Amino acid sequence: MSNDVLIFLRSWVSEPLRVGAIAPSGGALADLITREITPATGPVIELGPGTGAFTKRLLKRGVRPEDLTLVEYGSEFATLLQLRYPGVRVLRQDAARLSGSRHFRGVQPAGAVVSGLPLVGMSMRKIMSILGGAFTHMRPDGAFYQFTYTMRCPIPPAILDRLGLEAKLVDRIILNVPPAAVYRITRRTANQEVA
Repeated sequence: MSNDVLIFLRSWVSEPLRVGAIAPSGGALADLITREITPATGPVIELGPGTGAFTKRLLKRGVRPEDLTLVEYGSEFATLLQLRYPGVRVLRQDAARLSGSRHFRGVQPAGAVVSGLPLVGMSMRKIMSILGGAFTHMRPDGAFYQFTYTMRCPIPPAILDRLGLEAKLVDRIILNVPPAAVYRITRRTANQEVA
């Protein structure tokens, strides 16, 4: 059993609702959730990076370390990420408090947000705060990428409507354990608002 799996398992046992998984995401899921991100995307914010499976893939895709901000609430994960990815900014904070975060003042807006957060187990209020805060720090054409182990988008339609967002399935990955899907959440265009 790898060190990362042990860290995840220990964290999950102590706080299962915060961690949401007993093992880090696999390589196939990391490939899928980062597939549309390139160096041209600009700054990227990663929410709930855990041990950094998505972080590693983002860096391999050419995202510069200085363009990557990791928002991790768990101190055990935040410490590991700081050691593992020097040059990447690691913020130890709750992703639901992004909108008022002073850490993003004067920083270029992100082109993408990649989320490893277990949204399915969260309250509507918390999901609203996470998405609202993320879109506050994103360019108008930015995209929020969320994975789920469920058969539908983990963001309820009422929240998407209220925030003026739309969700589209990027793809499903059967090779992940358990199988997963990735959704791209973006702002609705003016034409979609009227429809």
